[in-house]
Amino acid sequence: MIGSVRDRATFAAFGRSRQRARRGWLTVSFVADDALGPDATDGPSRVAYSIGRKVGGAVERNRLRRRLRAVMSELSPQIRPGAYLIAAGRPATDVSYQELKAMMSTALHDLGSGDEKPDHVTTPAQDQHR
Repeated sequence: MIGSVRDRATFAAFGRSRQRARRGWLTVSFVADDALGPDATDGPSRVAYSIGRKVGGAVERNRLRRRLRAVMSELSPQIRPGAYLIAAGRPATDVSYQELKAMMSTALHDLGSGDEKPDHVTTPAQDQHR
């Protein structure tokens, strides 16, 4: 079971998070529950989606959001507890479901267990130069 991110503190933590992985047209940011302080929810993982207007109209954005939710539902056994922010770019609407699932799986794998920071996870400063 995957929940939704709704609180302001979690969204602010995404901005400070250094755990970010980019694969294809997807960027996945992660914030562990313990980084959110004592009021953090120790329940299921929570996910927020960021799909901007450049992706397309409301129909295209909502279709992509539904596809991403389905992918995350399938991959839920391999994700650790915490909060995830998934951002998708325009070309993500044109890839097949299997390609989208492969990109998401790889990005989640790149985030690792959280014990160490993999070399290929980008920091916010590195993202600005891309």
